[in-house]
Amino acid sequence: MTPFVSRIQPASGAFQAQRAGMLALIDELRALEQRAADASARAAASFAKRGALLPRERLTRLLDFGRPFLPIASIAGYAMDDPDLAAVVPGGSQLAGIGFVSGVRCMVVVNDSGIDAGALTESGNQKIMRCQEIALANKLPFVHLVESAGANLRKYRVEKFIRGGGMFYNLARLSAAGLPVVTVVHGSSTAGGAYMPGLSDYVVMVRGQAKAFLAGPPLLKAATGEIATAEALGGTDMHASISGLAEYVAEDDAHAIDIARDIVDNLGWQCADDALAASAPPPRLDPEELAGVMVLEHRKPVDMREVIARLVDDSRWMDFKPDYGTATVCGQARIEGHPVGFVSNNGPIDPAGATKAAQFIQLCNQSGTPIVYLQNTTGFIVGRASEEAGMIKHGSKMIQALANSQVPQVTIYCGASFGAGNYGMCGRAFHPSFCFSWPNARTAVMGGEQAATTMEIVARQQAERKGRPLDEARLAAQKEEIVGNFERQASAFYTSGHMLDDGVIDPRDTRAVLAFVLATAREAAQRSTRPIQFGVARF
Repeated sequence: MTPFVSRIQPASGAFQAQRAGMLALIDELRALEQRAADASARAAASFAKRGALLPRERLTRLLDFGRPFLPIASIAGYAMDDPDLAAVVPGGSQLAGIGFVSGVRCMVVVNDSGIDAGALTESGNQKIMRCQEIALANKLPFVHLVESAGANLRKYRVEKFIRGGGMFYNLARLSAAGLPVVTVVHGSSTAGGAYMPGLSDYVVMVRGQAKAFLAGPPLLKAATGEIATAEALGGTDMHASISGLAEYVAEDDAHAIDIARDIVDNLGWQCADDALAASAPPPRLDPEELAGVMVLEHRKPVDMREVIARLVDDSRWMDFKPDYGTATVCGQARIEGHPVGFVSNNGPIDPAGATKAAQFIQLCNQSGTPIVYLQNTTGFIVGRASEEAGMIKHGSKMIQALANSQVPQVTIYCGASFGAGNYGMCGRAFHPSFCFSWPNARTAVMGGEQAATTMEIVARQQAERKGRPLDEARLAAQKEEIVGNFERQASAFYTSGHMLDDGVIDPRDTRAVLAFVLATAREAAQRSTRPIQFGVARF
């Protein structure tokens, strides 16, 4: 492999303008994340009054100091849980990600009970289930710090109730797959939330704080007329000495988290020190320049090799079939020592590009090499010539290859992700192992202008066939409405808020994120688990 020679001029006006635009989007992302942190922090006085740690303090104490942590879905619920974008608190009232606990790589979920007492939202349910899916696929222990008032009854929807059962289904599957589920109950764990500890392998409860019951005192009285205190009904001492729900009793939040760390430590699942990253040379081309490499106007071309060269070790790159299907970029490189294949786009996917990509994906499967898809495409090429060349069948074989690929696949939405190009480049529907977006990414079935123009053409043809005059004012209003609807939903913040990726990331962090998830997948491949027929039952 040879080092890539860049043609980017960082001092140019165009580069600086692109960089400024990207940095503004990153600032917007950080402001949304901070909005959730600030909302949770406003509960500090009430937490302090009962001697409890705030959710972010719990997370910090749980994780190994100085080790990396990869957040998952940090702005889940944006433009989903609340239509008021200026007031919505993103994150789904959950803190979640992959990090190290006592030297073991784990999936961690913390109920952000500083926000609405940790009441579960639709996005929060989806976020937890996505984390469970990642844990199952990557053989990660699942550590859950619980304090939740349960579902928000004022926003009850029957479909949410049905879908929410998926959290419990996944917990049973994790345990049966030989993946320990460790739950710390810090406060209320009510109704469906009570099954969080109920379906866990290890349960720690905080004395005087933790409560777990299928029906809390108000519901109990309403349903049966029985009157009971919360402590007698579902307190820590009752569950530790009578029901058997709790294995361990903690005196406070800090003690509970220390017990959880000891539980994980005693699994003996610590990963061996990975010498790959230590010996890997950094990129020759500065990853900091990724803030200005990517154009913000998706109609303008960009050579995605310029992106790849700022991600890979020593900026070395082996181009696969560079003179065939040139708008589709395929090749091999290393990221912190991990061999990886790249598939990306310098334009629409044409028949030759789809053929090249399908062959390359199969070669990566033959060698067991993970694949990274860097999406930046307006889709599969259209037109009479491409149809005659077999675009449908060649695009289909590309989709066949990636849909049945057996190696880890990671997708990054770097720019445009339009039409079936989203599918052909391993979009979320094709279940990549991980999927992240850059703040400038745009996802849609087509551009808003294209959609509006298409509908305008259809309307004019219908009017002509029927011999009726066309209401031009109404047509103009319809076009404006369509463009606005498409543009609003295309934003990376909107799609990430609807859990169509695993989070929006700063482009300059992409190498670190890819190295982390590649190491996670590599560790999963090396880890031997002991599946059983059923999840561990509580006795």
